[in-house]
Order: sequence, then C-alpha cells, then structure tokens
Amino acid sequence: MNTPEVIPILLATGNSDKQRAFQTLLSGLPLNPATPSEFGISTTTKEDGLTHEAIAVEKAVAWSKAGVTLAIASDGGLVVPSLGARWQSRYTRRFAGSDVDDAQRVDALLELMEPFTGTDRNAFWVEAIAIAHKGRLLVSWETQGATGEIARYKPTGPIPEFWAFTIWNFPKLDKTYNQLTPEELLYLNDHWSRLAQLVRKFFRSIFVPPLD
Repeated sequence: MNTPEVIPILLATGNSDKQRAFQTLLSGLPLNPATPSEFGISTTTKEDGLTHEAIAVEKAVAWSKAGVTLAIASDGGLVVPSLGARWQSRYTRRFAGSDVDDAQRVDALLELMEPFTGTDRNAFWVEAIAIAHKGRLLVSWETQGATGEIARYKPTGPIPEFWAFTIWNFPKLDKTYNQLTPEELLYLNDHWSRLAQLVRKFFRSIFVPPLD
C-alpha cells in the first residue's frame, strides 16, 4: 500500500501559542508543519482588512508567497457587544496602544467593562483561518465561538500571549477560556474546535496536492 506524500506547510505566525494551535489543527494529517524560523523566511502584512477573514487571507497569501509553499494563517479577536463603537474585535491586541504589555491590556479592558453587569459583560470570540499556496488562496473560513463573559478581576500570575483568554470567563464551568480542557472546549463547541473540523475535512476530502 502506498503511503501518502507528506507535504510541508508553513505555520504563518511568529506567535508560539498560535503555532501550537495550528499544530493541533493539523494533527493526524499528511502534512509537515514548520515555523517561519524553520523555513528561514519572514514577511510583513498590513492587517488592515475589514474582517478577520480578510486579514487571515492576507496573511496566508503573503506568507505562502514568501515561502513558495503551502501556508496556514489565522486572525481573531474578542467581540464585546456592550462596548459598541469603543471596541473593534480586529484590534483586540492593539486597542490599548502599541507601547503596552499584555498585563496593561488586561487592565484597560477591565476598566472599560467596569460599568457593566450581568449579560452586558458577555463576550465571544471570532476566529478566521485561511490556507494558501504560493500566493494563491485555496480556502478560508470565519467562525464564532461560545459566549462567555468578561471577568471582574485581573488574574494572578504571568499573562500569556493570548491575554484576553485570561479574563474571558465561562461561569457554568467556573473557568476562564485558557483554563478549559480539550473536552470542555468540545462541549462548548468553541471556535477552534469547529475550525479543526473544517481544516481536516478540507485536507482529507477536498485538497489536491500541488504538483511541485
């Protein structure tokens, strides 16, 4: 029996947490994921699209062109409906300015949410994935995650790169998003679980390996 060809794919991000998330998405597929540093490449993108999907597409296309290879990229952000125009999910990481650290971002969002109570503290996550090959988009998706709420208090300990997850709380499970187990994420039908299904279906049923 012939074994399937293992195809290299670029994890189009310098964020180590997101690289691990991509590894999970691609687990079990006939792909050989590698980081930009392992490929020995770099690129820059404007990330000025009007949706998370548009930004993910921009990243995937640019990185796949830079690496002359297959690339997977994503973009996501926290949606906080009660904040209205004061909050844009596309700027989740940049909303407090470019010269602040993740702990200061946590403080800034908690301050914005101080007047709100009950369901007005609700928030959900939107994440988009795009896959491209040598500068050509192959597929993209955007999904909405489960609804939680913004916690009232700052977490103790170091703040990870996905800082918003430390104050995005799920009261029924008495945990913040970054504390959830894989089983709990599946129970919530979260954004990453749904994207994993889409990515695996694409590579197993739709994707045609490139000839070169």
